[in-house]
Amino acid sequence: MLRGARSHLPASVAPAAVLAAALLSSFARCSLPGRGDPVASVLSPYFGTKTRYEDVNPWQQVDPVAPRRDPELLAGTCTPVQLVALIRHGTRYPTTKQIRKLRQLQGLLQTRGSGDGGSRVAAALSEWPLWYDDWMDGQLVEKGRQDMRQLALRLAALFPDLFSRENYSRLRLVTSSKHRCVDSSAAFLQGLWQHHHPGLPPPDVSDMECDPPRINDKLMRFFDHCEKFLTDVERNATALYHVEAFKTGPEMQKVLKKVAAALQVPVNSLNADLIQVLEYLNDLKQYWKRSYGYTINSRSSCSLFQDIFLHLDKAVEQKQRSQPVSSPVILQFGHAETLLPLLSLMGYFKDKEPLTAYNFEEQVHRKFRSGRIVPYASNLIFVLYHCEDAQTPEERFQIQMLLNEKVLPLAHSQNTVASYEDLKNHYQDILQSCQTSKECNLPKVNITSDEL
Repeated sequence: MLRGARSHLPASVAPAAVLAAALLSSFARCSLPGRGDPVASVLSPYFGTKTRYEDVNPWQQVDPVAPRRDPELLAGTCTPVQLVALIRHGTRYPTTKQIRKLRQLQGLLQTRGSGDGGSRVAAALSEWPLWYDDWMDGQLVEKGRQDMRQLALRLAALFPDLFSRENYSRLRLVTSSKHRCVDSSAAFLQGLWQHHHPGLPPPDVSDMECDPPRINDKLMRFFDHCEKFLTDVERNATALYHVEAFKTGPEMQKVLKKVAAALQVPVNSLNADLIQVLEYLNDLKQYWKRSYGYTINSRSSCSLFQDIFLHLDKAVEQKQRSQPVSSPVILQFGHAETLLPLLSLMGYFKDKEPLTAYNFEEQVHRKFRSGRIVPYASNLIFVLYHCEDAQTPEERFQIQMLLNEKVLPLAHSQNTVASYEDLKNHYQDILQSCQTSKECNLPKVNITSDEL
């Protein structure tokens, strides 16, 4: 399966031969850093949710453990008192479904026969050692563990008081039950251990001073527990109409023809599921299945949103009582499918017009680019500050949000900081009226005796 060409360029901009070779080699780079090539590095920011974190934050390619302090971060008389982070797992293997598609594509190349003109690209791809196996099935790879350890080192350096050794025992970690998330949480703790004990090998998570990560799929995989989402979107054959329509549309057909020519296979032996070389196709899927396409996509995340504010509320209450904050750092490890609905619920990355199968050209400058929003190891962080010199009690507690370690302007005001009360007032409807149980319930069908 090939992923990720620049969606905003015509397919004719890059020779299809270069495109095919670069994309498949870059697929290998997802699991083995350093095995890519310069062309793949140019293309890799366009791999949708399979984008590497450092391709969204290029400064990390220079020094991946050095913290980057956003100049918009509060400083001076305002002290961070709590950090709540929602973190996507690190780089992972392909799923079993993706691995089987790779085998199918390679099998197609290997059966071309010897009289097909001697394309170097096709020959190289057919001989490429396909080392993926079914057991890998989306599990975290070493690069993904490295993603987490480095993120931990940067955050600990950026917020030293919150991640201090004194607070280590008060860390609270929640994770999805998926191995890639559990392993990501463990790798993050290893990074914190490295920060506090440089040069010493980290112990097992169970032997660390903090509580081990707690599995909570109702928070981290809320979409699996929302019957309305499962019925209306996940299991609905027509919910992704625009995705399927785009697969057979003119843009994709041009790409299929070019790739078929480069690989020297019949064009009717390829399809959009094998050759996913348009970023827009992946964005369409995420838009309609996890974001603004259907209201239930975002409303199903209300419980997670409210849980974040329960932690913040408790920290505010404890500071008002001059008590120590019981949980200075809360870390929650989930998926791209955890982050996107929450960001949509909060009003981020919403375009004036919906993404459809028919407005590809008009969406060149769209806000909704899943690879830039939720690459591997993406993170949404809430930082609560206590400001001693505030003019009013309402201004004493300030809040900022960071997306992928960059300050995220508030969706409603574009300010980079708000009083905690102002932010709560803006999201009053979600905090008070959005009950996941009601949002996710299917309407009851009343059947009369005559209908029976």
